Amino acid sequence: MKVAIASDHGGLELKNVINEHLKDKGIEVIDCGTYTKESCDYPDYAEKACKKVQDGNAEIAILVCGTGLGMSIAANKMKNIRAVVCGEEFSAYHAKSHNNANVLCLGARVVGIGLATLIVDTFLNASFEGGRHERRVNKIAQLESSLFE
Repeated sequence: MKVAIASDHGGLELKNVINEHLKDKGIEVIDCGTYTKESCDYPDYAEKACKKVQDGNAEIAILVCGTGLGMSIAANKMKNIRAVVCGEEFSAYHAKSHNNANVLCLGARVVGIGLATLIVDTFLNASFEGGRHERRVNKIAQLESSLFE
């Protein structure tokens, strides 16, 4: 599995911890920045990581900013991206299993390191159930198609 990861300056420290956590598990990580604490704009980094998912170079992306909200809003403007903000494991599991989410957004000022790694592991270990959920995800894709025509 390949995971693209990115953050703004507010999420840098948590991004780096998650990056190492994933590598320790043998997961290939594509770090799309930022790399310093210098103030930067989260949409730029959401776009970089989500493009890796769009072009098939990564199966999922993990985005980190102060709350996870800005990254989620930016990511969800991109075609074929289903980004979710999760602050606990239950939502992370269902985001993947029911909504086939392909981008996990985390708030560095909202979740601690221990919880963040549990959320990441839960998201990565869940799989899309299909069935009635596939019908719903397909309807989301139809809505999205009308926006990008």
